[in-house]
Amino acid sequence: MIRSIIRTAVIFGCTAILGAHTALWAGNDIMGEIQFVGASKAEKTSGVWVDGQYVGYLKELKGSKKVVLLPGQHDIAVKQAGYLDFTQKIVLEPGQKHVIQVAMQKNPAAQFPDLTAQVKILVSPNRAAVFIDDQFVGHVDEFDGPGQALLLAPGKHRAKITLPGFQTFETELNLLAGQKFELKTELFKGSIMQAGPLINEKDSDLARAR
Repeated sequence: MIRSIIRTAVIFGCTAILGAHTALWAGNDIMGEIQFVGASKAEKTSGVWVDGQYVGYLKELKGSKKVVLLPGQHDIAVKQAGYLDFTQKIVLEPGQKHVIQVAMQKNPAAQFPDLTAQVKILVSPNRAAVFIDDQFVGHVDEFDGPGQALLLAPGKHRAKITLPGFQTFETELNLLAGQKFELKTELFKGSIMQAGPLINEKDSDLARAR
């Protein structure tokens, strides 16, 4: 279950989800902002967690989706399949804009299967996070276009697609080597408490095709 972080507010537009769903305004001088910067595609498509909550993938966290937080200490985690987690603990001051330069490093221990099945993921909203066997592998938009697919080893896998403010979709996949499978659904609106656990400390060893 998502931890309820009283000191954390991630603001999309003008309203924020904060503990008991208190409304806050982006113009409040008390609030601080985190800006994420990444140079390569690996960084820009990585998933971002703030205080244990998934907030989106890096390159979308600006404008109406910028990350605005209450002052204090915050734990940042950035994840990408095949890469080591990027983690940082920051202290945000009132009214401060804190820039985090994210640099993802390839995980030398990552393993990629010799035989694979291709899974195309067609889910709305396409910014939702995708988990396979409880490991974060990316967001839907990375696996829904021409020439894009998630490559998985044959066999059974648990797929979870989740996004704060929507009900989590879960299903089981039973894949054969060389199979092309299409996973298609739409997430239904719901409470942030229905989004399910959105963080896993293990690095993903799953492959993807683009």
